Amino acid sequence: MSTTTSAAQALLWQAVADADENAAIAVLYDAMDEGLEEETLLLDVIAPVQEKVGTEWAAGRITVAQEHAATAINERAMAALAHRHPTRPSQPARRGRITVACIDGEWHAFPARLVSETLRLRGWHVDHLGAQTPTPHLIAHLHRTGSDAALLSCSLPTHLPAAHAAITACQAIGVPVMAGGRAFGPDGRYARALGADHWAPDARTAATALEAGLDRPTPAAIRQTIDDLPHLDDQEYTLVIQNRAQLVKQTLADLEERFPAMRTYSTAQRDRTTEDLAHIIGFLATALYVDDARLFTTFIAWTAGILSARNVPVTSLRLGLDVLVGHLRDFPRALTFLTAATDALHTTSDHTGPGITA
Repeated sequence: MSTTTSAAQALLWQAVADADENAAIAVLYDAMDEGLEEETLLLDVIAPVQEKVGTEWAAGRITVAQEHAATAINERAMAALAHRHPTRPSQPARRGRITVACIDGEWHAFPARLVSETLRLRGWHVDHLGAQTPTPHLIAHLHRTGSDAALLSCSLPTHLPAAHAAITACQAIGVPVMAGGRAFGPDGRYARALGADHWAPDARTAATALEAGLDRPTPAAIRQTIDDLPHLDDQEYTLVIQNRAQLVKQTLADLEERFPAMRTYSTAQRDRTTEDLAHIIGFLATALYVDDARLFTTFIAWTAGILSARNVPVTSLRLGLDVLVGHLRDFPRALTFLTAATDALHTTSDHTGPGITA
């Protein structure tokens, strides 16, 4: 990374941290005037700053409100950059038409926007559908526009079942799918498991793969969910996800018995604990969907780090997992995943704090 790029990154972070949208845009315009290319500004300046926003929130150094404000500024700065091209050469010939969308339920649209802007710079006609695109509407759009490929973004692993449905639906009408986003795993393991035609870890890789060409799926390649994930035949995922609300209610009641301090919780604390339990069960169900304990243990380790940063005891998380074991004794795979997560927590440093939730 050049010194100029590093300097621009530092200046943009300061502007974002100060909630100064005008300063953020000025940083990018000045960097462009000094010769930094637009793609470099997108992927080597804005993207790392947005990554730092998430890191600072996870460490408890900025609030949720500050994180949202910073993200909004980065989004506005990216839009401003796209509309100022004083030194940009004329657009190359159109390469084709690409649809970029976030999976239904996925609100983290920033990564998809980065990909869309990068592809536009590379000469593609891009239809950016934004956050939370319902699969039927995505398919209708593909039919109407004749897109050459669909790029599907997913950041939260709990949306992988919806991603699977979107992938197979796109392929069923002959449109190849490229998957991207953290939900698909650091090496794209879940993109492969769900049958995506391609996976890209970042915008540059996605652009390069599209330039090389993606083969359209053939009718013989159209699959049913059970063809990709035969382990779903045991019904563990289905039963856990269908009974999620009841599991949360039962676990909360048991925790009150085993952790009496919860009885003094405020309404806000109780609501937050209920929300945390719903996330834990949701990630467990998704791990069952893809049959990979790593998805669940990684989430539990991340949660432990978040709780520790907020001075909440990690023992409370262990207790919650132990209660879930009691309710899922008839689910062999779920028990295996819960055991693996509990074992991973034994190596996590504990902290004292007010209770089971942040």
